This record gives sequence, structure tokens and C-alpha cells, in this order.
Amino acid sequence: MRVLHLVPAIFGPAGIVGGAERYAYELARHMAREVPTRLVAFGDDTSAMTVDGLEVHVIGRPWYVRGQRTNPIALRLVRELRGVDVVHCHQRHVLASSLTALLCRLTGRRVFVTDLGGGGWDVSAFMSTDHWYNAHLHLSDFSRRGGGHQAQSFAHVILGGVDVEKFHPGAGLVRDGNALFVGRILPHKGIDVLIEALPLAMPLVIVGSEIDQRYLDDLRRLARDKQVTFRFDCDDEQLVAAYRRAACVVLPSVTRTRYGDAAPGAELLGQTLLEGMACGAPVICTAVGGMPEIVRAGVTGFVVPPGDRDALGERLRWLRANPAEAARMGAAGRRLVLDQFTWPRVVRRCLEIYRQAA
Repeated sequence: MRVLHLVPAIFGPAGIVGGAERYAYELARHMAREVPTRLVAFGDDTSAMTVDGLEVHVIGRPWYVRGQRTNPIALRLVRELRGVDVVHCHQRHVLASSLTALLCRLTGRRVFVTDLGGGGWDVSAFMSTDHWYNAHLHLSDFSRRGGGHQAQSFAHVILGGVDVEKFHPGAGLVRDGNALFVGRILPHKGIDVLIEALPLAMPLVIVGSEIDQRYLDDLRRLARDKQVTFRFDCDDEQLVAAYRRAACVVLPSVTRTRYGDAAPGAELLGQTLLEGMACGAPVICTAVGGMPEIVRAGVTGFVVPPGDRDALGERLRWLRANPAEAARMGAAGRRLVLDQFTWPRVVRRCLEIYRQAA
């Protein structure tokens, strides 16, 4: 079985912060240990490399549909599809995925899709493309419901994974009592709520990427009288060290931003929560998206209502005041990741679904 993973944007093996950026790359990299696998993406320049047995091909200078940087397409994609048996598209509502699905069905190839959120202009806005794919592989039950697929036999939940060899508690490091946020600096992430809920005596480290400058300016103003550190230059090694030092990892996403914008599809999974749990940190999330599916309330961390500053502040103070219980939660989170959320498990789920569709 020869598998091709298709993603809209290029990202490499280091310095990946957040969920969608890491998901497709890590799934493809681990799948390459089982079957011949290629990752195809789009970027400014054409290139090719091999990482841990994974072929990575970048199609340079694509056309961006309606100028949308997350929606590239190029004729060379047709050539990349030659010689493969299975194509796994990592974005549902982009033109490259829909056209690839149509071409694969016409040529007898199996084609699958995973929605990572976002997207752009696509024919799926005018007609259903659900059955253009052999199956939809969702990150969570929330994602499956959001796609209207909860009763469909072609929809499967494959969950997410963590590289547990890279993300682990380590030895000899002492947690320094700070809360940690990792992810995009965008309004739907609810970082403003976290800063406002933060106890005065508790430091907060924000590791971020894809910055909304207006939102960052507002966050800096909110943080003036508190112990908040912003970091935008972390590679994977520094990120793992931050997870290991943190008293807790917090993902406080909201369904409506401070600017009044709705964000109903936020957090299809919560990848950074899994990374923190793999490193032995207790976690706090909001009851948004798929996050409550991976956080065991009272066991591996806490789930609070979105936008509830009082509830979030209370849980932060509790974890800081009860380090022994917090450590037990962190250990339980690590066990949960090892049991359910490793990349080899996700790879096995995908390969079985690919084979069933043959």
C-alpha cells in the first residue's frame, strides 16, 4: 500500500506549535514506518526531502484560490498522485482536496479526508462532497457531529497522537509553578480570559504562533500587572522543556471572542493538551469542541465553562496549592496518552480503514 498525505501548507519537523501544524506531519511520519508514505504540501519553492523514511514534496508557487493562503492548488498535484494507492487529504473545505477526491474516484484510488478546521472557497459550499471520499476520518466525536456525520457509516473517529518518545516527563526537572499556554495567538483561544483569571502570584508562560497583532496588543495590556511571559521562538526541544516545567497546561478556548465573533468550531481535538499530558502535566481546558473528550475531569485535570474567569482562576489556585495531587493528575494524564493517544495507534486505525475500503 502506497499512501500520500495531502496538506495545504508546508511545515517542517521542528518548531511546530499547535495542533493542525503538527497533526498531518506526525501521522505521515509514523505511517512511513509501516508503509511507503509521502507528504505533499504547497509552498513558495519546489523542494523534496526525506525525514525518517517519509518523503516530503513541496509544490512551489501554487495558485491561491481567491487569494486565500490556506487554499492552494497547482497542476503538478496530478503528477504527485501517480503511483499511489491511497490519498489522505488533511483539510475538507479546500479546492485541492475536492479535486483530488474527484480524480481519485475516477481513477479507482481510495481517498480519505480529515477536517483540521479552517479552509476556504470550495465546491463543497455549493454541493455535498461527502461521498466523493471513501471515508471521513475525524479527530473527535465533536468533529464527527459538527460535520453532520454522527449517523454515517463512512465516518470514523481516529483521535490524535503524541510522539511519546519526544514528549515525556524527563528526569530531574522540577516544576516551577507556572501555568502554560501553547498555541495560536488568536481571539478564539481565550488567552485574554486566562490572563484575567490568573492569580497574581502565579506566573504564566505563553508560547505562541500565527499572531493576531490586535489581539496580542490587547493581551499585553491585560498582562501589565501580572507575571506573564510571551515566547514566539520555541523549537521542539524548548517546547518540551516548557511542558515539563509547567504546573499545568491550559487551553481556555471560547465559543465567542472578546470582540463578539462566534467560534463554534474551535478545538476539534486539543493537541497541545495531549502534549502536556504526555509530559506529565495536569491540564485545564474549557468545555469547548473535542477537548472534554480527552481530559478526564478530576483525574487528569479540570474542565471549566468557556469564558468563566472565576472557575478558571479557582482551578489554577487549586493546582498551585496542591502539588502532590497535581502530580498524580499529571501521571494519570501520561498513562492515558500511552493507552489511547500514541501515533502508532492512530496509524493502525487509519491503515485498517484504508484496507476496509479496498
